[in-house]
Amino acid sequence: MAVFKVLPDIWSVGVVDWDVRSFHGPSYSTHRGTTYNAYLIMDEKKALVDTVHRPFASELANNLRQVAGEGKIDYIIVNHIEPDHSGSLPEIMKLNPQATVVCTAKAQEGLQKYYGGNWTWKIVKTGDSLELGEHTLRFIETPMMHWPDNMVTFIPQKQILLSNDAFGQHLAWSHPFDDQNDMEVIMAEATKYYANILTPFSKIVAKKLQELAAMNLDIKIIAPGHGIIWRSHPDKILAAYGRWANAEAGEKVLIVYDTMWGSTEKMARAILDGIARAGIPAALFKAAVSDRNDIMAQLLEARAVLVGSSTINNDMLVPVAAFLEEVRGLKPAGKLGAAFGSHGWRGGAVESIEKQLTEAKIALAMDSLKVQWAPDEDFLQQCRDWGFALAAKIKE
Repeated sequence: MAVFKVLPDIWSVGVVDWDVRSFHGPSYSTHRGTTYNAYLIMDEKKALVDTVHRPFASELANNLRQVAGEGKIDYIIVNHIEPDHSGSLPEIMKLNPQATVVCTAKAQEGLQKYYGGNWTWKIVKTGDSLELGEHTLRFIETPMMHWPDNMVTFIPQKQILLSNDAFGQHLAWSHPFDDQNDMEVIMAEATKYYANILTPFSKIVAKKLQELAAMNLDIKIIAPGHGIIWRSHPDKILAAYGRWANAEAGEKVLIVYDTMWGSTEKMARAILDGIARAGIPAALFKAAVSDRNDIMAQLLEARAVLVGSSTINNDMLVPVAAFLEEVRGLKPAGKLGAAFGSHGWRGGAVESIEKQLTEAKIALAMDSLKVQWAPDEDFLQQCRDWGFALAAKIKE
């Protein structure tokens, strides 16, 4: 199913990776696998848009032969140089030494550093186009979505946007289109993808979405570099990107904590009860047993995050520190936060959490809440009231 016709004369020739369980090293969990999408336009001139991860180069070459036979490719469009998309470029160029590599100036710089190919280049920028015959490729630079070299390719005759990382998901499939799959799963993975990769660049994404809208491209299909192809619901993912880029969020609250002997956990559950009593949805994550990428996906559409930890060595527990390091790197905009926790003879965790939240540009909505040794029933009621008060602020 990796080789199929997207539209007349436009073929998907990428590969499906059912087995991958982490990306960007160990930093991104891919529980549902992924795809490395590449697209071949068959015309008077043949153009391949993007390649695939290097371990799958021979599979891509076989896929190209299925569609083009022994015909040579005239152009290879590199929308993005990250190795999961460009890794097989040297092998494809060996098979097509006459091909011209089409990319941005930043992409050429990176590709030469990665692969050092002595290739023919065509450097493009926003507004440039390439005629293949019946198809025109229009190029639009999208720097920092999510690398400086990024661009997208639009084919006006078919109203299809080949978007590489933008609008994608890490999701392996047996059927490639949105209307052939579970939309809830697709959107969950698209949310996770944006949250963990594009969140730091949301202001740039918002501006680029405005630019794309001003171009009046009339996009009917979005074909990304990972995951399914949006042929029935491109408006759904475009609208979601608009919300995420502009930091629009619901009333949901996340509680992320870890505990040594159960005191901080009791606080977390009491706080959850208080929030729920106020009618605000909330979710509880124990940092040591939860996937940080999954938490970040939920935080993308939440209004607030409450972070709790027991104290060890005058600081927070390692799983909580790792979560906050992720938050500091991604810097989700427009969030409220607060800290809570327990300690023995000396504290420190709560103060460290507040410092990390502040550095992540998360506004502290409440004074911190902490207890020495263990919470009694009176203190747990304080926790419920604290959660209720936070919920009231969110409703405001």
